[in-house]
Amino acid sequence: MYRLARTGGSPELLRRLAQRAEGWAGILDGDGTVLQAVAGNVRWPGHEAAGLAARAARELTARAAGSYSLDTDECAALLLPLDRASEGHGPVLAVVAPKPLPGGLTTLMADAVMPLALSWASESVERKRRRVDLAESRGREAVLHLLMTGQLSIAHQVAGALRPKLPDPVRVCVVECSGGQRDEVARICTDVSGGRTWIVRCPVYARHLILIVPADDEAEPQTEGPEGPEGGTLGLAVAGLVEDCVVGVSEEVRLPDTATAYQQAFHALAVARGLPGRHARFGAAPEPALVVGAAGARWADALLAPLLAHLPRRSQDPGSQELSATLASWLAFSSHATQHLKIHRNTLAARLKLVGELLGLDLNRVADQAAVDLALRIRATPALQRPDPGDAAAPRDLDTVLRAPGVQDWALQQLRLVGRAGPTAEDTLRTWLRCEAQLSPAAAELGISVPGARKRLTRLEALLCRSLLQTPSARYDLWLAFRAVDLAA
Repeated sequence: MYRLARTGGSPELLRRLAQRAEGWAGILDGDGTVLQAVAGNVRWPGHEAAGLAARAARELTARAAGSYSLDTDECAALLLPLDRASEGHGPVLAVVAPKPLPGGLTTLMADAVMPLALSWASESVERKRRRVDLAESRGREAVLHLLMTGQLSIAHQVAGALRPKLPDPVRVCVVECSGGQRDEVARICTDVSGGRTWIVRCPVYARHLILIVPADDEAEPQTEGPEGPEGGTLGLAVAGLVEDCVVGVSEEVRLPDTATAYQQAFHALAVARGLPGRHARFGAAPEPALVVGAAGARWADALLAPLLAHLPRRSQDPGSQELSATLASWLAFSSHATQHLKIHRNTLAARLKLVGELLGLDLNRVADQAAVDLALRIRATPALQRPDPGDAAAPRDLDTVLRAPGVQDWALQQLRLVGRAGPTAEDTLRTWLRCEAQLSPAAAELGISVPGARKRLTRLEALLCRSLLQTPSARYDLWLAFRAVDLAA
């Protein structure tokens, strides 16, 4: 029994008892709830044995007995408390066996009580530890979600119960681990940063860790790699310590801009996968929301006004803030938004349908996705001066915003690297975007195979220092840039 307790714990002990009894063995609480059970005889329906054991457990608790047995015409339930000091409220060992009972069964049960009690207590502590770890992980995930949606005051309140304190300014690192290394890499990140880094297990990608790092921890001079500036001190350390670990690092941002920094780190991660050092920092690039000016801000306010003014008909329906968060998550993560928001895919589809109706947009089109993504980014940009209510009327459409000189300069800068990629790069990107960023129709229109189209886009990811195939994707910026250039032409 002690050997089984060391090697297999309570499941193996119960299995041995069930086999010896040719019946059923389990652990129940004082109310008769089955906590763990094993059936050793296929002739015995488990639910019938469990029901008899539960009834016997309730009677044992009511009588505060040191042991108990309950007989029927065909079988007997034998019970022994695992913890006599609990005064009838602790776990109980129950064995249900057919008559006549096997010889020595009661002695075997008595011998099993001590190792079973120790195993159960140890496993209970481990289960509680896992629940605490899960609660902390979900708490950190909630703080990240609040930061990504711009709810800073609530994020600080929730983060106050956890450690460390949220830094400001910050850099965001996205660490991609191989296999089941995420917990080990999280521990290494904690050790390397001295506990100053806010570490979140990504709710969308099972191999990713999201690190919110104090900006001064990543402020040392950076080396320039062949594909752009390489990652900072923490990124370098993690990539160097963990084999097959890839790290993308954002620019320095204020805490309210965490969502932008995350997308930057994700794009840097796409570049880092192709570098020998397996780490990269996001190359400096202007944010389109910063160059649209007051006219762009008026356009964004006008476009999003029906969504922001939406009032749900029923109290259980999502309001404007929840719909906006759902829309932003879907634009960033596509179908993975269900994991990010912890909602069912049908709920996501219903919310997006409502948003499309409110805004008068077809959210299945990349053009409309790019427009509403830009509008949300404009509204989430603290540095952008908001227009006064008495200012000129808002531009009627996105094309007017894209004709602004600042946006034109931004578009040319975005597409400068595309022009260096050869004659097929622009055609590939335009075709892919025209086919709503779907590989199969784009490959058919280009006259190449789907793997061939994927390889072209993967090569362009490294050249543009942006993620294209995985969300968050640079598809919206590219669509806006191509549209702006076409309008100028």
